[in-house]
Amino acid sequence: MEYKIREIEAKDNKQVENVIRTCLIEYGANHEGTAWADPDLGRFSEIYNKPGHKYWVAIDENENVVGGVGIGDLPGAEGVCELQKMYCLKEARGTGISHKLIELALDYAKEFYSRCYLETLDNMIAAQKFYEKYDFKRMNGPLVDTGHFACDVCYIKELK
Repeated sequence: MEYKIREIEAKDNKQVENVIRTCLIEYGANHEGTAWADPDLGRFSEIYNKPGHKYWVAIDENENVVGGVGIGDLPGAEGVCELQKMYCLKEARGTGISHKLIELALDYAKEFYSRCYLETLDNMIAAQKFYEKYDFKRMNGPLVDTGHFACDVCYIKELK
C-alpha cells in the first residue's frame, strides 16, 4: 500500500478523530486524561492553521486517513513545541509512513522551536521505542500541565 501525506483539510476532521479514537481504544486509553477527552479533537483543520501549528494526514489511494501528526506550541514552556496526536491505524504501521510523518513534523518544528515535547502512555511500548529512535529523551515527569494527566511517559528532544 502506498500512502501520501498532505496537510489536513476540513474534510479530514472526522476521519482524523476516528483514527485517534480507534488507537486510543486499542490501548485502553478511551477515557479522561488522554486525547480522548480533548474538546478540539474534531476541529484540527481549524486549530492547526497558524504559524508554528500544523497537522498532516497520511492517506491511502481512496483518500482515507490512516494516520496523522501535529506540531503545536506548548503553553507555559517558551520555545518548546509539542508533537501532538501522532497516531496510525494498524494497517499503516510498519509501512514507513510513521517515519515520514515524524520527519516532516520535526523539520517543520525546527523553524519555530528549540525543543519538542511529547506525552504518551506506558503501555505504548512500540511508540516509545519509535520516539527514542528520533532522539527523544525520557523525562521524569511532565514539563507542564497539558491536561493529559493519564499520560505517564514524557519525552523531550533538542531541535538543532
